[in-house]
Amino acid sequence: AANAVPLRPVLYDGIDVRLRGIKIKSSRQRELGLNADMFQPANLVRYPRLEGRDPNVLYRRAVVIQRFIKILDSVLHHLVPAWDYTLGTFNQLKHIKQFLLLSKQRTMLITQCLKDSETSKPNFMPRLYINRRLAMEHRDNPALDPSCKNTVFAQVYEGLKPSDKYEKPLDYRWPLRYDQWWECKFIAEGIIDQGGGFRDSIADMSEELCPSSAETPVPLPFFVRTSNQGSGTGEARDMYVPNPSCKEFTKYEWIGQIMGAALRGKEFLVLALPGFVWKQLTGEEVSWSKDFPAIDSMLVKLLEMMEVMDKETFEFKFGNELTYTTVLSDQRMVELIPSGTRTVVHYEDRMDFIRLVQKARLNESKEQIAAMQAGLLKVVPQAVLDLLTWQELEKKVCGDPEVTVEALKKLTRFEDFEPPDTRIQYFWEALNNFTNEDRSRFLRFVTGRSRLPARIYIYPDKLGSETTDALPESSTCSSTLFLPNYASAKVCEEKLRYAAYNCVAIDTDMSPWEE
Repeated sequence: AANAVPLRPVLYDGIDVRLRGIKIKSSRQRELGLNADMFQPANLVRYPRLEGRDPNVLYRRAVVIQRFIKILDSVLHHLVPAWDYTLGTFNQLKHIKQFLLLSKQRTMLITQCLKDSETSKPNFMPRLYINRRLAMEHRDNPALDPSCKNTVFAQVYEGLKPSDKYEKPLDYRWPLRYDQWWECKFIAEGIIDQGGGFRDSIADMSEELCPSSAETPVPLPFFVRTSNQGSGTGEARDMYVPNPSCKEFTKYEWIGQIMGAALRGKEFLVLALPGFVWKQLTGEEVSWSKDFPAIDSMLVKLLEMMEVMDKETFEFKFGNELTYTTVLSDQRMVELIPSGTRTVVHYEDRMDFIRLVQKARLNESKEQIAAMQAGLLKVVPQAVLDLLTWQELEKKVCGDPEVTVEALKKLTRFEDFEPPDTRIQYFWEALNNFTNEDRSRFLRFVTGRSRLPARIYIYPDKLGSETTDALPESSTCSSTLFLPNYASAKVCEEKLRYAAYNCVAIDTDMSPWEE
């Protein structure tokens, strides 16, 4: 922007005009839709990493990024490999993947890649006969049948197999308008499937693969609960990881194909997998410090403490008990070196031990994830995965984890509040004004889970009825929120939102030394 010097009087249609202080705004700046006010602290509550940054610096960085994106957009269509060459990839783009979210060309390119790679719909719709009563009996006690043949997943998988060598397997690359992939006949239920039965079968498969309730057994062997879910610690307590012990790679590949079909179509396969898995599916790099806390936060903290502890503390804590072994997500102990169970870790060798543990855990599900990715790539071009971030892939496959106020009301209990207490009214007003993402973040702040169902207990904070501006506190171990008494619903909304985005950290209620 610039200020013009005063101009000489100009006669225009008989009027003496004097122009002063013209503010010139470049057309580029108008195009970008940016201004410095967007980066003021009040507008950044959802972006805690930007806290304390100079708004003008953030604004100028945003302008540079937008201009870079404009240049990238002009060449992006040259970088995308065609479907016929889908094994090719532009891995260099993975380092700027987050910038692609701003691209105006990307969505069109993704749509074009999917369109170019689609096939015609099948000549006939497969008809499956599903016995959900047997599936429910298996779900109640999976140990009775290790083959899992009665699950809806197994019945659909077997039902879709080609009946002879001349019948082609489904390729799942159908046009978007082909929104029912098979017809379900539910035995003894009398349902005529006009789409609802098919959708029910997808929902049943999702629930069997990654049960939404932490209390129910897992009916299928493909995914196991994360250590965080088992111990009730860390942020992502409702997540699953591919089972390192399961070697049914053909079925993992089929799961990847169904994920690809969901990405292409209108249905969702809801899989509660952490970013650690989604990143590998899109070819993004994973790291121990950023990604593994969502799987086993206790182990991450333990190794961090081991790294900095002195020799006396190390020997007091471990003595001769620590050996070159680690426990994987499937609870199987593995040796990190030959004869690891008989080799004691000495203080001087602890850094080597830490490196070996990290390597073993980061690679524990590598084969299973590779099989899922292979199935995904049979349905979705590599270029599409290169153009999507892992968060977008998750959203396209699983949909948004919807957290409604109505559902929260059924799961929330207020303790030690008097009936007319305004805090209850302000709390629900705040959550009504939240976006779905806000409510999901709030849920994680209180319970460590980002999806429902999750019960919440709310107590008055330690100040009781005294009005305050303090932030709310939570204990994720007990799914408890301690709610202060705020002066208004607006203040309550601001404080809850700030806490949800800025106060989520690894749960410190439990020491890694505790059994």
